[in-house]
Amino acid sequence: MTQPIPINLAVEDALSEAALRKILTQSNRPYAVGTCYNRGGYGYIRKLIRGFNNAARGTPFLVLTDLDTGQCPPALIAIWLGEPVHPNLLFRVAVREVEAWILADRVGIAKFLGIKRALVPVDVDQVQDPKACLIDLARKSPRRDLRMDIAPPPGSTRQIGPNYNGRLISFVQQRWDISTAQLCSPSLRRTVNAVARFLPTWP
Repeated sequence: MTQPIPINLAVEDALSEAALRKILTQSNRPYAVGTCYNRGGYGYIRKLIRGFNNAARGTPFLVLTDLDTGQCPPALIAIWLGEPVHPNLLFRVAVREVEAWILADRVGIAKFLGIKRALVPVDVDQVQDPKACLIDLARKSPRRDLRMDIAPPPGSTRQIGPNYNGRLISFVQQRWDISTAQLCSPSLRRTVNAVARFLPTWP
């Protein structure tokens, strides 16, 4: 039996962690996740990315951040890292946010929210604000509990609902169809392929 590949994670938030764990679990290569570094937001990753790159010499790392308003993933990686990427570092960028990867499973998210699939964008990597798009779709849900959990209440200064992460993490873990989602998100497909092809080098 093939030995699992040990790998550490670094992510912006709990939703990104759930997505990466699902991708690793469904990969054709076995992975054993060690530590997950999740301190909230991209600033933490940007600050420590060189450290993760250096640490990957001993244990592989899978790092995921959002492109947000950046120009393109290669440019973001070059600006943040400023040095060659070690072969044991998988530095992936969700275009434009990990929410786009979730929306990419159009059938699944439509059933989850109880809305028509036609309301979900097809080319999700071109959506400028996937999180706002997902929240707007949640507001159309006939399920009051989902609307209240995912979308912030009217007049609120909050950007997300009180159980936004809980609801979407549950969707990712139980319903998210990665094979279908890849068809609508090139950035997700590239990440899945990178994980499937990954061959770490050892000292």
